[in-house]
Amino acid sequence: MITQRPLPYLSSSETYFEKLRPLGHGIFLDSGRPGCPWGRYDILAAEPVELLELNADDPVNPFTQLEQLYQRYQPEQPVNSELPFCGGILGHFSYDLGRAVEQLPEQADVFSRLPDMRVGMYLWALVVDHHEQTATLVADHRVTAEKLDQIEQRLQAETPAAAAPFNLLKPFTANLSKAEYQQKLAQIDDYIHSGDCYQVNFAQRWNSEYQGDAWSAYKQLRVAAPTPYSAFIDGEAQQILSLSPEQFLESHQQQVTTKPIKGTRPRAADSTEDLRLKQELSESRKDRAENLMIVDLLRNDLSKVCQHNSVRVPKLFNIESYANVHHMVSTVTGELSADVSPVALLEHCFPGGSITGAPKIRAMEIIEELEPHRRSIYCGSIGYISLCGRMDTSITIRTLLCEDEKIFCWAGGGIVADSVTEMEYEETFDKVNNLLNCLSRQMGTRNE
Repeated sequence: MITQRPLPYLSSSETYFEKLRPLGHGIFLDSGRPGCPWGRYDILAAEPVELLELNADDPVNPFTQLEQLYQRYQPEQPVNSELPFCGGILGHFSYDLGRAVEQLPEQADVFSRLPDMRVGMYLWALVVDHHEQTATLVADHRVTAEKLDQIEQRLQAETPAAAAPFNLLKPFTANLSKAEYQQKLAQIDDYIHSGDCYQVNFAQRWNSEYQGDAWSAYKQLRVAAPTPYSAFIDGEAQQILSLSPEQFLESHQQQVTTKPIKGTRPRAADSTEDLRLKQELSESRKDRAENLMIVDLLRNDLSKVCQHNSVRVPKLFNIESYANVHHMVSTVTGELSADVSPVALLEHCFPGGSITGAPKIRAMEIIEELEPHRRSIYCGSIGYISLCGRMDTSITIRTLLCEDEKIFCWAGGGIVADSVTEMEYEETFDKVNNLLNCLSRQMGTRNE
């Protein structure tokens, strides 16, 4: 049984989140509205009743602990809800959580204290439906009426004072020089031609220093890069700012969907040139081959947990356009086996194949060897597992991490046999320049 209370609809959920944020461990799953017209649901929550923080090298399996947390709060009777979230698990899963699934070397430097997994059990949330233009305070039956009254009063109270401004203290700098990047891609090319792998998703990282409030930065970024799988997670020691366009795994009534992105072109201000770039991506044999490799990898991952012969590819090589780039996106679906939980689905597919390469384990070994630093939240996942059985998660590309007044951002791409090093290098900037330049604007500088 769940409780639902209607609240006034707002076209942007920022104001509601600012009212909930002081309660602690706030999380804002942001569909990018109003700037992203195809986004639908925002999910806002705070005050988890239980918090789970684990690393891949802990003596217990993080996914086992996650399953136990999920099962502890399962309702006695199945919950049916038209809303995607009715209480449940919200949080992040860093790329390096993959070490709990696969044995990997330890070569890259660990630079952050962010746990590989930090999730909370949230028994109430505000769900905003931008299609129906509704806002609903939804709660599990264990939340008292008195508590809901307090939350409702908070949401209807005056907006608190504005967050402190966000200011960069120096330009963004990369952890690889152009020459180093070229040398790493030459090594990947050697691995590919020696038969080790077909594709490796290789990334570089930028960092800077800042003062102020990361929430103020996120509010700027969500205007510059509105995307349907955005999120802001407000931890005590770190803040995660994600502007991701990519879905990882969605599960609803045993139907599973994943939408890998592989293939990118920059947007152009001139409409004719922009259309040419979009068409070029659509017709690119190299990008189609790269996308197809990952589709095959994800078909294999889903086949491990889905019913026999249920895995399908209803959309192949679809083009989606965002504020700064065109992307090639495919859709893979399947019917989850009856004995497989959403947590087990997540574990068997983690990390997402679109951000590793193929074959997956060998690609991850090469990533660990060649990228100077661990990925942390980059290429991990953010999302929810609702007590009503529904799950939706992102791939955390276009994602920034704030910790100890330092800010980090990454971008990468799939490297294949016919990749052109110069184009791959420029593509990493195409993917994040609008984010880094947005934050750098007040300094009058651009990233390096």
